[in-house]
Amino acid sequence: MAQMLINGESVDSQTKNAYHVYNPATGEIMDTAPKGDARDVDAAVDAAERAFPKWWATPAAKRGEIVAQGARKILEHEEELSRLLTSEQGKPLREAKLEVRRFAHTLEHYAGLSKNLRGGYVPNLDENKFGIILKRPIGVVASIVPWNFPLSLLGNKIAPALVAGNTVVVKPASTTPLTDIRAIQILNEAGLPPGVLNIVTGPGATVGEAILAHPKIRKIGFTGATETGRHVMKTAAETIKRVTLELGGSDPLIVCNDANLEQAASAASVGRFFNCGQACLAVKRVFVFDSVADKFIALMIAKAPKLRVGNGMEKGVLVGPMHTASQREEVEMQIEDARARGAKILYGGMRPTGDGFDKGNYLMPTLLTDVDPEAKILREEVFGPALPIVRVKNIDEAIARANDSIYGLGSSIWTSDLNMAMRAAEQLEAGYTWINSAQVIYDELPFGGFKQSGVGKEHGIEALDHYMESKAVVVGTNIAAKEETDYRGE
Repeated sequence: MAQMLINGESVDSQTKNAYHVYNPATGEIMDTAPKGDARDVDAAVDAAERAFPKWWATPAAKRGEIVAQGARKILEHEEELSRLLTSEQGKPLREAKLEVRRFAHTLEHYAGLSKNLRGGYVPNLDENKFGIILKRPIGVVASIVPWNFPLSLLGNKIAPALVAGNTVVVKPASTTPLTDIRAIQILNEAGLPPGVLNIVTGPGATVGEAILAHPKIRKIGFTGATETGRHVMKTAAETIKRVTLELGGSDPLIVCNDANLEQAASAASVGRFFNCGQACLAVKRVFVFDSVADKFIALMIAKAPKLRVGNGMEKGVLVGPMHTASQREEVEMQIEDARARGAKILYGGMRPTGDGFDKGNYLMPTLLTDVDPEAKILREEVFGPALPIVRVKNIDEAIARANDSIYGLGSSIWTSDLNMAMRAAEQLEAGYTWINSAQVIYDELPFGGFKQSGVGKEHGIEALDHYMESKAVVVGTNIAAKEETDYRGE
């Protein structure tokens, strides 16, 4: 059985209860994890609080060295972590390995920024006065991590938090706790002092709520559904916690009449079907100029059969199972709603059949056209392998349709026209826009959503700001000045 990690020690829950973790490809039990509660959260927060003064006092460069050592150790365990991730999440082993490397890269990136942490100096505030801007860590912070990218999204939160000098309590998704537990064990073994990085497993209704309400936790970093994000924001407000929320998305991809259609189709296919379409930041709606729509659609239909569906452990599999049966049912409902409103299913739209498929949560990659504007597949977030393709007349209609959403996470445009590209970059209501580029996130650039896709930024140097307090200090250089004492009446 897996164990939580609190104060540098592997421990069971104080409830002594555990729950099963299932393999979504086979439906089999692969392990058990502790079913924690508020007492475990208290223990982890107390450990983090005790560790905070010493970790903050550790020179930033030294903190960076420890995090960098952790990244190297993670890569030494790449095969172990990748297989564990595929087994509990379902993604193909190739994608799991990419995620492990991405996690290590994010740790390395922020470790490298540790030597650049600095405050500020403001001269001549007044006669004989100057100002100093101090930067200090927030304190004990919490990271609530989802199931679709358990490692890479863990890295987005803990890397800047640790480098900035905070101590952390992690709550992984209940269905994917194992890889996060093992990764945090490795990071502790690599040199993190006891209590600096802790993990508590268990249901959101108990562990998650205890974290949100805990008075000693000063900041929440959360990735998940927009509806849950609203609850996180509301509950955190009771104790005036800082929040960074990376929430749902319905990313549009615009294909203009002068686009490289082959490249655009490849970007749409990868952007939609990577991780079985289970990503906040994923291509979820395509708007293609009518003059090239037939050619683009033909390219997409030709690519779909090449997306081999199967157990992520099998060689050559590109699309694994959906993570849970309920998630598959939700996407099937969205597909059926579109079909009932007149949409045409160009490919997929069903569960695959044959040996092994009946035991896992499999769904075929699906392409749709002639989709009603009010269909759920265009109005809601679609967290699975289904892609609606919509014909538009021009760039005006494409941008208007793209922005007609409560979400604003990512967006893409494919065009050879610089004017159209920059117009889209300026007018698309999204925190990230790719121009003639596949959807790849870079640690160097800030990432965060507009509208109901989130609050705050991850990645970039901006992420460090969300894990630090700025303090203003005024320094008087002539404390014996007569004018000052007279003015204060002393």
